[in-house]
Order: sequence, then structure tokens, then C-alpha cells
Amino acid sequence: MEFNYPNGRKYRVGPPKKDTHNVKNSITYGKRGMTLEEDLNETNLFYLSQGIAVIHKKPTPVQIVQVDYKSRSTAVIKEAYFRQASTTDYNGVFNGKHIDFEAKETQNSTSFPLKNFHEHQINHMKNVLNHGGITFVILRFAKTEEIYLMEGQDLMVYWDRMKGGGRKSITKEEVIACGHRIEYGFHPRIDYLKTIRHLYSL
Repeated sequence: MEFNYPNGRKYRVGPPKKDTHNVKNSITYGKRGMTLEEDLNETNLFYLSQGIAVIHKKPTPVQIVQVDYKSRSTAVIKEAYFRQASTTDYNGVFNGKHIDFEAKETQNSTSFPLKNFHEHQINHMKNVLNHGGITFVILRFAKTEEIYLMEGQDLMVYWDRMKGGGRKSITKEEVIACGHRIEYGFHPRIDYLKTIRHLYSL
């Protein structure tokens, strides 16, 4: 089955390719090869199973374009497009507060490009803040496997700087200065609610 991203790039659905490169490293370092999304999904399942919070990743909306209707019971989607989501990736409830956040990672080791965010996501986060919700971003520097939580109001400062003609990224130093480092754990993998609990006295 074939999907098309909003930019027209094709994405084929099929069995994953086997990666035989650095097999020794994958065994040695366990789950260090997991993506940020996988780590967060595992974390959220832990929160749910322990009765800590109910937070889910919102599914990416898909626009179906072509379906093969050979028979009703064997209809097959032949072509579809991933539509651009209008809000953030994750939301839910923690200690009676609405939690809403976006998760992004970059291969850049010295700054975090703001092009990773979309205008509609920023506007959504502003609306969440205006209604008393808690919103933030989780930023991961992939090469160094560093993770930071940046509060929504701080992200807005750098976004507005860019919109005013300033730099189009947040420097690593700025992320460290206003962000909150989250160390990897086992259960949960990325305990971001520990930081939220501390910041908002929840």
C-alpha cells in the first residue's frame, strides 16, 4: 500500500527492513535505538497502567484517495495521503490538569530548528495556555541522546523572535538555559511528568 505525505513524497507500507549494521551495539545498549515517539508511547502506557495519568498520542489523520473494491469484504486501500495534523501530538489529563505537548527531535547538535514546528501547532499551544492548560515541547538531540522539556511560554519567545526576523532556531545554549533536562530511565523511559509535577506543584 502506498501513502503520500503532504509534500508529495511517497511512503510505502511493508515489512521493515532488517538492519544488520552494528548488531553488537544494539545488544549492548538495549533500547537506546528507540525513537522519541516509541519512548514516549512506552512512557504513557506506564503512566496509564500505574494510574498516574491518561495521555495518548493522537493518530495522524489520513485522507483516502483510492480504494480497490473487488468485493466488500476484501476492499483494499491503494492510495492515501497523510494529512497535516491541526494540533499537537499528545494530550490528556494529569492530576486534574489538561496536558498538551509536542515532541520533536533533531540531528543538529548545536541548535534546534524552529522549522520543525508549524504555525497551527504554535497557535494551538497558545490557546491551551489561554485556557489554563499545561503545554510544552519535548526536544531530543538525537546525536547526543539529550532530552529537554521546554515550557510552551518559553517556546513562544523564540518563535516570536523568528517571526520578527530573528534566527530560525533555538541554540543549544538557550535550550539548556530555559529547558529542563530529562534523563532516560527504565520505567518510565522518559519521566516528563516528574518535571511537570515539580514546575506546577501537582
